[in-house]
Amino acid sequence: MRSPSSTYRLQIRPGFTLDDAASAVPYLHLLGVGWVYLSPILTAVRGSEHGYDVADPTSIDPERGGPGAFERLSAAAHGLGMGVIVDIVPNHVGVAEPEQNPWWWSLLRDGEASPYADAFDVDWPAGGGKLLLPLLGSEDDLDGLRVDGDRLYLGELALPIAPGTAGPGDAPREVAGRQHYELIPWREGDVRLNYRRFFTITSLAGLRVEVSEVFDAAHAEVRRWFEEGLADGLRIDHPDGLADPVGYLRRLRELTGGAYTVVEKILEPGEHLPAEFACEGTTGYDALGLVDRLFVDPAGQQKLDELDASLRADGTGFERLAREAKREIAAGPLAAEMLRLARLVPESSEALTNREQVAAAIGEIAAAFPIYRTYLPDVSDGKAVLASACRDAAVGRPDLGEAIAALEPFLADPGGELCRRFQQTTGMVMAKGVEDTAFYRFSRLGTLTEVGADPGRFAVGPDEFHARAGEREQDFPRSLTALTTHDTKRSEDARARISVISELADEWSELVPALLDRAPLLDRGLANLVWQAIVGAWPADAERLADYALKAAREAGLHTTWIDQDAEFEAQLRALVASAFDDPEANRLVADFVRRVEPFGASNSLSAKLVQLAGPGVPDVYQGTEFWDRSLADPDNRRPVDFAARAAALKELDSTMLDPGGPDTTAHGGAAAGGGPVPPATAPEAKLLVVSRTLRLRRNRPGLFEGYVPLDATGPAAEHVVGFRRGAGGAVVLATRLPVGLERRGGWGDTAVVLPWPTKDAFTGAEHEPGRVQLADALAALPVALLVPEVAR
Repeated sequence: MRSPSSTYRLQIRPGFTLDDAASAVPYLHLLGVGWVYLSPILTAVRGSEHGYDVADPTSIDPERGGPGAFERLSAAAHGLGMGVIVDIVPNHVGVAEPEQNPWWWSLLRDGEASPYADAFDVDWPAGGGKLLLPLLGSEDDLDGLRVDGDRLYLGELALPIAPGTAGPGDAPREVAGRQHYELIPWREGDVRLNYRRFFTITSLAGLRVEVSEVFDAAHAEVRRWFEEGLADGLRIDHPDGLADPVGYLRRLRELTGGAYTVVEKILEPGEHLPAEFACEGTTGYDALGLVDRLFVDPAGQQKLDELDASLRADGTGFERLAREAKREIAAGPLAAEMLRLARLVPESSEALTNREQVAAAIGEIAAAFPIYRTYLPDVSDGKAVLASACRDAAVGRPDLGEAIAALEPFLADPGGELCRRFQQTTGMVMAKGVEDTAFYRFSRLGTLTEVGADPGRFAVGPDEFHARAGEREQDFPRSLTALTTHDTKRSEDARARISVISELADEWSELVPALLDRAPLLDRGLANLVWQAIVGAWPADAERLADYALKAAREAGLHTTWIDQDAEFEAQLRALVASAFDDPEANRLVADFVRRVEPFGASNSLSAKLVQLAGPGVPDVYQGTEFWDRSLADPDNRRPVDFAARAAALKELDSTMLDPGGPDTTAHGGAAAGGGPVPPATAPEAKLLVVSRTLRLRRNRPGLFEGYVPLDATGPAAEHVVGFRRGAGGAVVLATRLPVGLERRGGWGDTAVVLPWPTKDAFTGAEHEPGRVQLADALAALPVALLVPEVAR
């Protein structure tokens, strides 16, 4: 199997098409990228900026360039020896504009008689034989319907009319009543919805790819990519939403001929990717959480805990906070899903006769789940996970104990529909309750609240990091690693700067109350989270920061929500953000603190990036992050990237700086040795230097990155370095951790590492003889070093 040395994620959208991506390929090759990694390219709802709302899975989106542009991109990449990996979305399709989705349109027009009825997961009996569409503001909207030919219009939204159901003179409301769908108020959707969706998004309808014919139809275009050699690998979005992830991945493996595949799988603490998954690994969230915590100072935990507790009214720890948020989601936005599961429960005992109580019990069990889902019958430990969740649920809600006990056998029976659907649903509760709610309520340290990590875990020391990195090299050496994705709530450089707060906990604990005095906010915990984001993203324009703050508040759902917005609270929140710009004292406080943390944040950024790029796994670089990128949550992290500026900077670097990328460096776009000065660690060129030299080495000299051996340091500042070498004769990595503490200590002093062979630093050109090497010398120019064995040349 062909696999990448690295990947570079590009967000393909109407404003950056596949032809634009093809134009960027020469630069990406010069950067050292192994494979180009594309966001979804199948035809999405018109105007979609992300592409996860695929409206027609049988074609490449013309707004994204169409099939010709994909062929040109593929040819450009393959012509330079690069591969192409594409993100696909098997779990759902976009139905916001029904006439743009031919399968959904057919379902609405013909109901259960539609040839696409099997493609969608509809509980027809629950809707009285109709598909319930939560599109109305109120029942009064039905009076505004109009008929035009074979279409029924709700405002500008077109819906199909079934043949023979509209006659001359029929009132639009009467016509609507004869359709295979029923229009209901959107606020009733959370309780009455009778089709599976993606999380709580009613405009994303679930697909039943477990049905053979549906799989074939939904993957016909994907099959063509591999038959014609256009694609080399796939990234699978949200496989946990599928009825049979294990079976799906096996069938996909056959379709692609065994091509490289990674899955968007969130691994909770202690969880491992099932061996039964036919893939090379995950998309890298698990690596992100591990690397981040390596640069968080455990000594700051107590002070930040105290600050967080003083600011948040309940002072709840993360585990309890997350459990409560999951309960809210199960009982509220996902109530329809719980009720659907309850309808599948046989009334085998008195404890299961009350459907609402059964739904509440199912929701409580889902809220107690420690992982996204189980995979019965393929992964046998799922029954133990379920049993544990049932015990925890009964403790949390003793009034539901009998119902929970009676439910467990049905939920554990993989031959039953209830078990299958329950397994599809627990991940929805986890994602919406934890990632999209609790992560915005828990403000201790923003670095910690990222997908795939446990915010209750504050820091990771070098020993644990080495152990887990060694496991990755042994078990999933081709799994992606990431620091920034389109889903991260703060990009890698914003988090690296925020991590410095853990070393300056006393200063932060004084700064936040001072800022709150300048701009009070009812939710003081949210204020802490927002001020961290402002510091992490600074300098940034006020509109970007205000948009993030509003998103954070609405996701947290404590004082304002997406559905019921509190104008007064949101005005207060906007005023908080504005104070960072308009209030001279608040501006001074923020600017001074940013100046204080900037060099340490840069050190963390370079160090985390090198550890990710040179460590076990296949490193992924998110678009633009070879420069400093301090983006916040989407859509902020999908802003346009200035590739021309990056290409010019790389050309300048290559004209002056050494590049030990290997004997074929020039052939791969590298430069000959130069003698220019090393960029300062705070300059964007410093990150570009680290990214380009490491990626080139990984591509051109892959033998330098096999195996994993921790490298111990000795001396007074040994705790401030993380070092490892990649096996016998491999590259040696040195990175600085906890740089504030290092400065307080007075620097490296006599701290040293022992090198087993002669090396040259890929970044600075500095040469080191084997034996004891002082870190003050090895890390004099930059906080990182990538030492290449000279004997290997």
